[in-house]
Amino acid sequence: MIAIARAILVIAVTLAAIEVQAQAPAAKGPPPLPDGKGKPLVEGICSACHATNLITNSSGYTREHWKELTGYMIDLSNNKAAQDEILDYLAAKFPPNTRRTPKLVPGKMEVAFKEWVMPRLGQRTRDPVQAADGTIWYAGQFGNLIGRLDPKTGEAKEYDLPPNSMPHTVNLDPKGRPWFSGNKNGSIGWLDPATGKTTVYKMPDPEAVDVHTITFDKKGIVYFTFQWANMIGRLNPDSGDIKLVKVAAERSQPYDIKFDNEGTLWVSCNARPCLLKVNPDTLDITEVKLPAGATTVRRFDVAPDGIIWYVNSGGGRLGRFNPKTGDITEYESPSGPRSHPYGIIVLDGGVWYNESGMRPDPLVRFDIATEKFQSWAIKSGNVYAGILRNARKTRQGTLLIHQTATNRIIEVIPKNARVAQR
Repeated sequence: MIAIARAILVIAVTLAAIEVQAQAPAAKGPPPLPDGKGKPLVEGICSACHATNLITNSSGYTREHWKELTGYMIDLSNNKAAQDEILDYLAAKFPPNTRRTPKLVPGKMEVAFKEWVMPRLGQRTRDPVQAADGTIWYAGQFGNLIGRLDPKTGEAKEYDLPPNSMPHTVNLDPKGRPWFSGNKNGSIGWLDPATGKTTVYKMPDPEAVDVHTITFDKKGIVYFTFQWANMIGRLNPDSGDIKLVKVAAERSQPYDIKFDNEGTLWVSCNARPCLLKVNPDTLDITEVKLPAGATTVRRFDVAPDGIIWYVNSGGGRLGRFNPKTGDITEYESPSGPRSHPYGIIVLDGGVWYNESGMRPDPLVRFDIATEKFQSWAIKSGNVYAGILRNARKTRQGTLLIHQTATNRIIEVIPKNARVAQR
C-alpha cells in the first residue's frame, strides 16, 4: 500500500519542483494533464507509480468509478479533502469517452468471470499460474512481491521479495517452487513458502538487468529473456551456472519464452518481425522472419498439434506459424490495426487473447476450426480497467487472466468447458 504520508511527501516535492521545471527545457514524455484545480495532486500522487498517460489514454470514468479505480491503487481515506480534489479533477477532465472502444463480436459461447482482488494496493497484479494443489501464484510487480491465492476461500498470502526485484512474472518449476524474475535488479530466484526465504541468483553481466519471462525444461533448468538487454539466458539451479547470449539483431527485445512439444525453445521478438528458435543445449539462435510492416510479437503459445499461435501486437493481428512447413497465416483482430493483442493461450480448440490497445480491454476467442472470432469486455468490479499481460490455463480447462490496474485475478469459465470441481 502507498501510505498517505508518502503521498503527501510526493505532493510537496512535486510542488517545490514546479518553478525549477518551468525554467528548464521541456523534456519528452507523456502529454501534460489539462489545467485545473487538483492537477498538482494528480501529478504528484499518480505519477509516483505510473505515467500520467495511463490517465489521458483511459476510457474515462464517472466520479464514482474514478473513486473505485483509484481505491485499488492508494488509500486516501485519511485525507478526504485531497481525495475529493483528485476525484473532482479526474471526473471533470476525464469523463467517459469512446475514443478506443473495441469492436466486440457476438457469438454462441457463454463465459463466466470469477474475480479475486489481491490485498496490497497498487501492486500491479499479473501472471497468475495454478499450482498442483489448485492454489494460484501471482506477481505483484509494483508491490515487489509474489503471492499465493486460495481460490476456495479467497484468501491470499503475499511475500515480500529482495529490494528492487520488481517481479515481471512468476512461474512454477517441476518441483512446484515459485520462481520470479527480478526485472529491475538483474536477478532470478525462487521462494520457499514455508519460510518466506528466497534463493536468488544475480546475473553475471551488468547489462543483464531486466530479467523478463521465465520457463523450465523437464529437468528444472531455467530459461529466461531480457527485453532491453536483448539477451536470452539459462540457469542450472543445482550448480548456479548461468549462461547468457546476445541476440544478433539489435533491438529484437526478446519477450515471451516457451518450449514446443519436441523440446525446442522459442522466443518472441517485441520490436522486430520475428520469432527466435533456440537450441536449449547450446543457446544457438535461428531467426524465423514474420511478415514485415508493423509486426511485433509480445506473446505466443504452442497448440497440442505443434502450431505456434502468436499475437502480432504491432499489426493488430493474430498469427499462425507451422514450424514443420514454415507456413504463416495472419488474421486481423476484430478491433483492427491499433488493437495491440497481448496475452495469449490455446485452450479447448480456441485461441484466447486480449486487445490491450482498446478500452475496455476485450477478451477475444478465435475458433480454430471455424476461423471465427468472439469477444467479451473484461470487467473489474464495477469498472472496465486493464490490462491483461499474460494468460495461463488451469487443469480444470479454464483460463486464468488478470487486470493489473485493479489488482485482480480472474478465472474465465467457458460454459461448455468440462470444468472439474475444486
